[in-house]
Parts: sequence; structure tokens; C-alpha cells
Amino acid sequence: MNRPHNKSKKVKSRYLVTGSVIALLIAATPYIFYSYTSFPRTKTWETFLFTYHANWYDEIYVSVWTMMGKFIPILLLAIWFITCKHWWYHVILIPIGMFAFQLFSVINDDVGIVDEVEIWWLFPIMLFIIPLVYLIKAKLANSMKEHDLKSFEEELSQQKSFWQQLKDLF
Repeated sequence: MNRPHNKSKKVKSRYLVTGSVIALLIAATPYIFYSYTSFPRTKTWETFLFTYHANWYDEIYVSVWTMMGKFIPILLLAIWFITCKHWWYHVILIPIGMFAFQLFSVINDDVGIVDEVEIWWLFPIMLFIIPLVYLIKAKLANSMKEHDLKSFEEELSQQKSFWQQLKDLF
């Protein structure tokens, strides 16, 4: 009889640790962002692992400042995507993709101007995600109108193949 209680304690403990790590990570984002101030104010940075040369930017710390301006939103949006329990959470992938392409453009400083053509790379992602979210919304709205909440939960708990789920949407 103590065994289920112990499992419940373990689940609560794991939940508390996970939540604490996520909260600590979110709270640390300003410190992560301002880490650019610790980078050198030169055009070339040599370490024992690599040499970084700022081509597009005049100084290393400006380059890192720009990278952090793209990385921090990706980090916060990824946390939101992972922890979101709403039906529309897939839409968060669109700004994640936008910031990821911008970060790639910053890292690949041969590109020239940042924040200009990422929308064309995001277009195929948006073509997939927006209809997916709409279909999920339509399925939820249809199920909520036709059934009570208990039968809706039972339907969600059934194991179905991908093709069966797709067929149920239409």
C-alpha cells in the first residue's frame, strides 16, 4: 500500500526538480544575454580550441551580442513550446524557426544583411504547421460539440495509427 504513495512522491519530486530547473533557466536568461560583455572587443579572438574572426561585425562582442539577441528568444520559445499544454502549441514553432534562421544568418556572417529573407525559408514550415493547427482545432471543436467531455477523453486515450488519426480529421 505504501508503494503507490512512494511513486506519487517520486513523480512530485521529479516535477518539482524539472520545474525548478526551468524556472532557474528562465531567470538566468538576462545573465546569459549579458555574457557578451565578457567577450573581447577585438576583431579576432584566438583560443586553444579555435580562432574566431569577425568579418561582418567590427568586434567580437558585437557579434556575440547579436547572436545572444537571437539565441535568448529561441531558448524562451523552446521552453514555452516544451511546457505548453494548449492545443495551438505547434504555432510556436514558427517564431522558433524565424529566430533560428536569423541566428544562422548571424553565425554565417558572410550573408550580409540579417533579418531580410527568412520569411521565404519559413514559408514551407508555415504551410505545414498552420493547417495542422487548424485541423487540430477543428477536431477539438467538433468533438466538444458532439460528445461530452468524458467520451472525448476516452477517444483521446485510444491508440490509433497515424493514418487512422489523419482519416479521423477528415
